[in-house]
Amino acid sequence: MAELEKAAETPAEPAARSVRVVVLALMITMLLAMLDNLIVGTAMPTIVGDLGGLEHLSWVVTAYTLATAASTPIWGKLGDLYGRKGVFLTSIVIFLIGSVLSGMAQDMGQLIGFRAVQGLGAGGLMVGVMAILGDLVPPRERGKYQGMMAGVMAIAMIGGPLVGGTITDHLGWRWSFYINIPLGAVALAMVTAVLHLPRKERSTARIDYLGAALLTVGITAIVLVTTWGGTEYAWSSAVIMELIALGVASLVGFVFVETKAAEPIMPLHIFRSRNFTLMSVVGFMVGFVMFGAVLFLPLYQQSVQGASATNSGLLLLPLLLSMMVVSLIAGRITTSTGKYKIFPILGSVLMVAGLFLLATMDTGTSRFTSGVHMAVLGAGMGFLMQITMLVAQNSVELKDMGVASSATTLFRTLGSSFGVAIMGALFTGRVQDEMAARGGGAVTERSAQLDAASLAKLPDAAREAYEHAVASGTHIAFLVGGSVAVIALLAALFVKEVPLRGAAKPEAPAADSGDATPSADVTDAAHSAGVTDSAQVTDSTASPAAKASQNA
Repeated sequence: MAELEKAAETPAEPAARSVRVVVLALMITMLLAMLDNLIVGTAMPTIVGDLGGLEHLSWVVTAYTLATAASTPIWGKLGDLYGRKGVFLTSIVIFLIGSVLSGMAQDMGQLIGFRAVQGLGAGGLMVGVMAILGDLVPPRERGKYQGMMAGVMAIAMIGGPLVGGTITDHLGWRWSFYINIPLGAVALAMVTAVLHLPRKERSTARIDYLGAALLTVGITAIVLVTTWGGTEYAWSSAVIMELIALGVASLVGFVFVETKAAEPIMPLHIFRSRNFTLMSVVGFMVGFVMFGAVLFLPLYQQSVQGASATNSGLLLLPLLLSMMVVSLIAGRITTSTGKYKIFPILGSVLMVAGLFLLATMDTGTSRFTSGVHMAVLGAGMGFLMQITMLVAQNSVELKDMGVASSATTLFRTLGSSFGVAIMGALFTGRVQDEMAARGGGAVTERSAQLDAASLAKLPDAAREAYEHAVASGTHIAFLVGGSVAVIALLAALFVKEVPLRGAAKPEAPAADSGDATPSADVTDAAHSAGVTDSAQVTDSTASPAAKASQNA
């Protein structure tokens, strides 16, 4: 306590300047992770046109997100046990190795495998950024840095599609992966130079490898079911039934192992917080919707609206700009008022509305109309992107910051994996059915290689059939996305307004809420002093009810 009291008397301005420098380095790393998906999403039609294999299109993204999902909780736990900086730098290096290998891929199988390597590194990028930021900046004060985060989002979301489209049109799709190298080098140098965390003693605790293995097997089995069901295998086939059984058994075993492990990968007590559990659900839905939209909107724009890879990136601007602007506004309001309950509700309503609007698009939809629909969807995701992580981190004790960040990131990643797999399977199946129904069987076999340029060379009848098929596939994909997103709205309605840490005089939450909110004054002092053993802070400030809940 003496250390904390001394920290409380230290001038805040120098510490604030140091935090801003560290946050800048973290935002550069965040830019690295965000750019990759946006660049690759825009270049996807051209990649498929070169390597072929429309039936494997979803796996280019699914392999990445699946590897990210499997590795995210491990990265988070490693950071908690052995120190965040070294683990964070290692994840950046692995990500860059995967980028180089992906750019060198000679067929779709190699690309999928190398994207998995890239995903292993990516699993540590976002969780590392969020956990370090959660350690340095209290939730209530995080809005002061929202401008920096919004700027990064603007560069990534606006520049990503433009850079991806330009690189694809002029340098080739392989440079959409190689572009990560210079940015990754800058991120490595910046993080090494400016991120100075107090040295953490090496933990002697054993990593929960059994739990991690069971979680990986369970996730892989379930995603394979969603990817293969109805396409590669009938839903009632033995393969699908075996995968379902394997997935369920693995996840049940994972839950059991987590209750017994000394250092569980994902401590189950964090789900006692109602807000944390609800934000996990909402984050899953945001990932489900966002990655599906970024993947299929460029396909629709290039195949139906005749846009080039560069122009399809420009046409995504309504979605990306509205997301960035709304996220910035929501962050500012949350910082000034400390209120946030309304934002998950507004975001979910707009997200559902935007998806159903996108589902109405057909071959006659104008670019302006599709732009308005994308703006509605972008506004919804803008309300949700930052708020989900903010509320989740505020809902747990400081000692659980790492696992809470990794769990929230994991659910968003799982959502993207399920979204791309399910929406991709529906899209591909509908395209093939429509082409067969319209007499485009001769084109169906080559449809994986049809981009805007090759479409122009087709006979009018074949081109019209393919455009209708893609529009129909897009319709069913977004219709299902909108129906699933209703779950996010239902979850948002039950979020409780718990005071954010960092507020001047927050009231203690009710003992039965399950949402831990340590004293703001002591928390701020710990942040200023660079105290990393957050259990010291929590133990000295938590209520008896919270301690009893923790020890239960």
